[in-house]
Amino acid sequence: MKNIAIAGAGGLGREVLVLLHQINEVHAIWNITGFYDDNSTLRGSFINGLPWLGTIADLAATDSPLHLVIGIGNPQVKKQIIAALQVNKSISFPTLLHPSVQIKPYQYITTGNGVILTQGVVLTTNIRIGHHVLINLNCTIGHGTVVGDYASIMPGVHLSGETFLGAGTYIGTNAVVLPGLHIGDDSQIGAGAVVTTSIPAKCTAAGVPAKIIRQHEL
Repeated sequence: MKNIAIAGAGGLGREVLVLLHQINEVHAIWNITGFYDDNSTLRGSFINGLPWLGTIADLAATDSPLHLVIGIGNPQVKKQIIAALQVNKSISFPTLLHPSVQIKPYQYITTGNGVILTQGVVLTTNIRIGHHVLINLNCTIGHGTVVGDYASIMPGVHLSGETFLGAGTYIGTNAVVLPGLHIGDDSQIGAGAVVTTSIPAKCTAAGVPAKIIRQHEL
């Protein structure tokens, strides 16, 4: 079995732990060592039966081979953690697929490193998923969709065909994106929104239909 740790001991990190257990129930692949998290009040504690192993700085200093999964939904925080860890060649980032998620060669789907596909995710065909992407529970991803690096897609999201999500995008729970639309880098779509027009980079859009409600610093 391969050693794997989780970065992030919050709610999503604990859900990732469940995913690892679900994978091991079908194929015993992972020896789950514990959690790394910058919340030092966790020192000496156990999270859902596994120990707090240290901070992200401690993780970056590890010299033993280790697989790592990022249990954090915020794309910007994910980027920061990866930037801190990428110089450590002992750490690798596997792609994790729930046993219910089927990807066959005839679907022509590609995934980057560190991708997390959770229970109930449905992918159709000709889809490209970048590095460190989270696709959470019961999402559907239509044909020809491209998902950029570090994107996080929350539960129940439906991306129609030919959707393009830029790097660092965050799509809130139960949002819907209509066919052929572009969501710019680092933009956020609010929970329950219906996106009917393309959204530029670095903004937040919400509502039905989705409207820009905030522009982020450029």
